[in-house]
Amino acid sequence: MPYTPSGFFCDRLIRERERRDGEGSLSKPIRFSGQDYNTLKQEYLQKKALFEDESFPATVDSLGFKELGHKSNKVKNIVWKRPKEICDNPQFIVGGASRTDICQGDLGDCWLLAAIASLTLNDKLLYRVIPQEQSFSEGYAGIFHFQFWHYGDWVDVVVDDRIPTFNNQLVFTKSAERNEFWSALLEKAYAKLHGSYEALKGGNTAEGMEDFTGGVTEFYEMKEAPKELYKIMKKALERGSLMGCSIDSLVPARFETRTTTGLVKGHAYSVTAVEECKQSQQKETKVRLVRLRNPWGQVEWNGPWSDNSKEWETLSKGEKEKLQHQNADDGEFWMSFEDFKKNYTKIEICNLTPDALEDDKLHKWTVSVNEGRWVRGCSAGGCRNYPETFWTNPQYRLRLLEEDDDPEDDEVACTFVVALMQKNRRRERKLGANLFTIGFSIYEVPKEMHGNKQHMQKEFFMSSNSKARSKAYINLREVTQRFRLSPGEYVIIPSTYEPHQEGEFILRVFSEKRNTSEEIENRIEADHPVPAPASTGEESEEDQQFLSIFQQIAGDVSTGEPLSAGGSQMEISANDLKDVLNKVVPKYKDINTEGFSRENCRSMIALMDMDGKGRLNLQEFRHLWNKIKQWQGIFKSYDFDHTGTISSYEMRNAINDAGFRLNNQLYDIITMRYANESMNIDFDSFVSCLVRLEGMFRAFQAFDQGGDGTIRLNVLEWLQLTMYA
Repeated sequence: MPYTPSGFFCDRLIRERERRDGEGSLSKPIRFSGQDYNTLKQEYLQKKALFEDESFPATVDSLGFKELGHKSNKVKNIVWKRPKEICDNPQFIVGGASRTDICQGDLGDCWLLAAIASLTLNDKLLYRVIPQEQSFSEGYAGIFHFQFWHYGDWVDVVVDDRIPTFNNQLVFTKSAERNEFWSALLEKAYAKLHGSYEALKGGNTAEGMEDFTGGVTEFYEMKEAPKELYKIMKKALERGSLMGCSIDSLVPARFETRTTTGLVKGHAYSVTAVEECKQSQQKETKVRLVRLRNPWGQVEWNGPWSDNSKEWETLSKGEKEKLQHQNADDGEFWMSFEDFKKNYTKIEICNLTPDALEDDKLHKWTVSVNEGRWVRGCSAGGCRNYPETFWTNPQYRLRLLEEDDDPEDDEVACTFVVALMQKNRRRERKLGANLFTIGFSIYEVPKEMHGNKQHMQKEFFMSSNSKARSKAYINLREVTQRFRLSPGEYVIIPSTYEPHQEGEFILRVFSEKRNTSEEIENRIEADHPVPAPASTGEESEEDQQFLSIFQQIAGDVSTGEPLSAGGSQMEISANDLKDVLNKVVPKYKDINTEGFSRENCRSMIALMDMDGKGRLNLQEFRHLWNKIKQWQGIFKSYDFDHTGTISSYEMRNAINDAGFRLNNQLYDIITMRYANESMNIDFDSFVSCLVRLEGMFRAFQAFDQGGDGTIRLNVLEWLQLTMYA
């Protein structure tokens, strides 16, 4: 369900507060859907009943929305069953979780299963995702839980053990052991995290690997792979990195089709070992081998070094044992490294320690994580091809403080990895969402602007070239690239390729040495305008006209007769103010306005009303009128096409000229609140925004007695403040 603007930002504030309290860490994961595993388990044990998960029910809605939706014939014969209804003596894990426990069913999620297979190679990582001490015997209540890294937070996902079956066989992921169910339940928890089983269809192995580890993935195209690729792969596996590979299919209709060599195009494999062996005792020759796993649990490579090939005869018994060579149709096979490079198109390596790829030293990299959002009309500016709006994208200041320990060619530089990940597109697929085409650019900040936290303006990007950028804009969940730049200050601009595309993202920066990255424009403040002094010169014709209208409308409440300027009761109400403004402002032909509403005028009175009467006297109204004229000048300066409106993308500059410095979250709210469907803002909306801003700043400053930027309100004070503003 889409967020309302207020709902979204309220939810975001709650999430940020939770993080400050430690929520989302490995030791204190967020309870997905608010469900606590231990509490629910004890509740159902006491009731002597089996848990049924209402948040992911055993219905078609949990299966999918299109191919597995209500209108699909595929779901008619699917029956949800618990393991004890499927077989005798069901087990959570039989003889330890291993890669052979994962066999693909009728769901196109080989990418996920390849990631799970890689996960089983590292017990520490595996049992972080699959909490131990879960079983179908002791303490069984039909409830299980799993933990995933989900867009910057660790979450704990609870599921019941009802699993889709057809003719008493599991429809989706299954184990080679009929009575083992950890992999099927893990897949169910991951499906719940993303809304349905069908939401898992199609993806790349990197996505699953990152969600199991919180690591960062780097991609290598085989045709562009570095010379030291074998060393990179060997080192990565030794350090617990997860690895997947695939063969691209140029013809979509041939996805997941078997070739004559037994390999499958458009299909994800996991790399489970890389070894070098002595092939002949006499010649002392060595061969480099790669072990791969097909998530189907069958269909293997049939070329050199396949299970039955003659090459195995050239190895000693000890070498065979070292490689754990088995002749079985289990989806796992060996091939030479040269054949691996010839046959596979790309490889994905999810690094828990990204530096393991490029040097022999172990480092703890610094990781910075920033959450952001592209909002249509405000901060969804598109790529550099759209210079009028590119500058409005969220901006992140990166400070590279220390150079690498082992510079290349005596070059003083800092190594870092930038990873831009778009959020929730898989979960929102049932609403028609697809992955955006995303990328990022990196600009060097001039020395005279170091430490300045202001948003970089359009002119800067018009006159500056990027220092580095992502290799391409691409429709993947995450775009990742490694860079080496000199120590200094930079600004990273993440964006979609096209402007006006709205979505959330996280931007992560991994650097070998110390770095800091933060969103620009995190200073929120307002100038303190001094009330305009009474004019001592001659009044303009406009002022005389305004005074005349004011005198006509303002009068003795009891008699209705107009008063002179010296009249003590010459005050106007919100209705009166509306009449005054709507008679004067429309006379300006270059201002587009639908007229000030009574609500607009009530906010203006709340801003200027010093004595709490809910009405304005002449002096208060003069002050307001001077403000409106000042805001009118700002408004006209940004009405570049003379339409009587300003673009919502220019609103941040107009607000800045009016004396307010805000951050991107606030600009996003303002755009959603005041812009029309064409992402334009008319004059009365512009004035209403500035009135509200000034009123709320003034109220905050009145309560901020200590001047430390924080206030404490009880519910009465909060409601008094917000209801009258």
